[in-house]
Amino acid sequence: MQLKLRFSSLVALTVTAACSAPIPGLDALLPPETTETSIAQGLDGTCQARSITPAIIETVTEQIVVQPAELSAEGEVLEPATFRTVTRQAIVQERREVLFDAVCPTDLTVEFVSGLQRALIVRGFHAGGVTGDYDRLTRAAVQSYQRRTGGPDTSTLSLASAQSLGLVAIPRSEL
Repeated sequence: MQLKLRFSSLVALTVTAACSAPIPGLDALLPPETTETSIAQGLDGTCQARSITPAIIETVTEQIVVQPAELSAEGEVLEPATFRTVTRQAIVQERREVLFDAVCPTDLTVEFVSGLQRALIVRGFHAGGVTGDYDRLTRAAVQSYQRRTGGPDTSTLSLASAQSLGLVAIPRSEL
């Protein structure tokens, strides 16, 4: 009985510690943010976000046959083929612009962000602690969550994601 109590206490302390302090050095492992997002607040108090993801362009180098190899009747190479190197730019992913309802920046209070961090930790998306700060780790976790759940591929918290995390009430008309 006492062993079960000690084990339960150890698990509780471990979970509490994981929720209070971020892992040092984790921020350096995150990729740079490439999506540009702007938020506009309407007269009704709701916010709309515009997310622009730039096109991804890749340099492609390929060898093109200028003259094929000349072969004898026995299959021996009399004259080797000649090639030309061609380098060109290719669009791997088109530029994307997405409009979506977002949580207003004024609503991102310490209490709200702490709840957001807890919700993301429970779902396995946030490796940092509960700081109440909408920092780089939190933004990366939000983007990862939204990407996985079909939301916008941005670190700006969409209203739909906040609702699915249980942070914002769903209007009766949508139930």
